[in-house]
Amino acid sequence: MMYLESTSTDPYFNLALEEYIFEKMDTTQQYFMLWQNENTIVVGKHQNTAEEVNQEFVDAHGIRVVRRLSGGGAVYHDKGNLNFTFIVDKALAPDYNFKVFVVPVIETLKKIGVHAEFSGRNDLTIDGMKFSGNSQYVRHGRLLHHGCIMLDSNLASVSGALTVRPAKYESRGIKSVASRVTCINAHAPQPITMDRFKALLKETVLQSNDMQTLTLTPAQIEEITRIRDSKYATWEWNYGTSPAYNVKKEYKFPAGLVSIYMQVDHGRIQSIHFYGDFFGSGDMANLEQALQSLPLDEHLPAVLETLDISQYMNGITAKDISQLILY
Repeated sequence: MMYLESTSTDPYFNLALEEYIFEKMDTTQQYFMLWQNENTIVVGKHQNTAEEVNQEFVDAHGIRVVRRLSGGGAVYHDKGNLNFTFIVDKALAPDYNFKVFVVPVIETLKKIGVHAEFSGRNDLTIDGMKFSGNSQYVRHGRLLHHGCIMLDSNLASVSGALTVRPAKYESRGIKSVASRVTCINAHAPQPITMDRFKALLKETVLQSNDMQTLTLTPAQIEEITRIRDSKYATWEWNYGTSPAYNVKKEYKFPAGLVSIYMQVDHGRIQSIHFYGDFFGSGDMANLEQALQSLPLDEHLPAVLETLDISQYMNGITAKDISQLILY
């Protein structure tokens, strides 16, 4: 396994670095990366940024916003947060198996006297409170898993920067983002420094992997910077154009929140866009194109059954989507 610790805290560069390793580097190798960002909101691939971010708070506090390659929900990063990335063959963890990759985090916390558990789809919790969210991206038979670990994050910024979505939290009886998140050092017998925590996590991963340090060349850094500037630092990638719609449907399935925006005219779908914190490997534009111009009638469920919805939204069925659209 190749190991890299990014020296940059620029979120646009670090997301570009992940993409470069995933897309451009030797696919016979496995990779493990540790990295940190300055104050940033990272939104999931399928999310509507405008609905996830408290823009007034973000602007007032100089918080950057960036979209990642993977699905899932929006998370807040600061220097009290450590991010980790595994890039491996998909066969190592098929069908969005998150637990494989979070075991080293749980084992590391045991070393400092903190008991953590894997919870729900993709979270790590201490005493029922979330301190780590995880996400995955699959392409070309390869899998990118990344997670954030809140060691000493500013919880006031977490609460202020992210917009609370009622549909996401109402089923859990939780009133705010702040009430369900915590930091590791709030539970540790002795607070641990970020450098020490990094060293322990690396040591834990090393126990089950032979690890070589990866050093980037100037040419590779130049290419990563090009990806940063042309993609991750752009408004088009991070915000895009908010969808025009006259119908909005939203539901929190066990596999994730799905929001649907449609322009409907005379009972036919003129345009449709899907957003949410679900996971999936398919190109959402293909699904949206396939539904364009279809009538909203009793034949829609049969059409959706032919489109392999699960490749776009893992764990969500054609019946789920047809009922959400129609009812």
